[in-house]
Amino acid sequence: MTTIHRNKLNTLYTNLIPGRPLTSENLAELGISADLAVHYVRAGWLARLARGIYCRPNESLELHSSLVLLQQKIDGLHVGGKSALDWYGIRHYLSQQTTLYLYGWGIARLPDWFISRFPAEYHRKRLFDERPSALLHVYPFENRNGAPQVSAPERALLEVLSEVGVRQSLQEARELAESTYSLRAEVLRELLLRCTSIKTVRLCLQLGRELSLPWVTKLDASQLPTGSAQPWVSRVDDGLLILKP
Repeated sequence: MTTIHRNKLNTLYTNLIPGRPLTSENLAELGISADLAVHYVRAGWLARLARGIYCRPNESLELHSSLVLLQQKIDGLHVGGKSALDWYGIRHYLSQQTTLYLYGWGIARLPDWFISRFPAEYHRKRLFDERPSALLHVYPFENRNGAPQVSAPERALLEVLSEVGVRQSLQEARELAESTYSLRAEVLRELLLRCTSIKTVRLCLQLGRELSLPWVTKLDASQLPTGSAQPWVSRVDDGLLILKP
């Protein structure tokens, strides 16, 4: 029995990708039962992160692998908003974002083992007419196999704009928008047509015009869901926000 356990442990360590967390299902695929996993934890050969989640002891977890695991458990989970823009190099600060912004379809809570290693915020967001299993313009980062899901830059900008007046300052949103001159108008058009937030649609068009961004000239506002002819008015941290159709 000891030899069998040792062989399974060798198999486990041979197949482990450095920094990648493992689930009970992953261990079962390697022939390691729940009871044997408990034995490995007690012996110090595995570390338990949470119920049914493990990693190699004294090993730093890798962000992308950890996100992929969470995406298996939270519907529609993806890197979005300012974090997605930052991943694509669109930022107005020289330093990278310290908080990872994650969005998903339903109410969820990020596990302690994750946020203790990767400071992050999770927000339930249904900004578009879509299904959680087929999010609009959310893809594996850089189209790499096994990479976490991340918003395309066009979607990420709209996610940022949707939070202006809630947890996002207008000034920072404007500064981020200044760097979006290379956005694809056809992708923005598709997203705006299926956007459920009139404020977001109007703010996108208004900033595009104010900043003379090239993509805005390719969008026909009359074909987009900008709502009624009345101005949209709201008080934000930066003052009074008035958005006309």
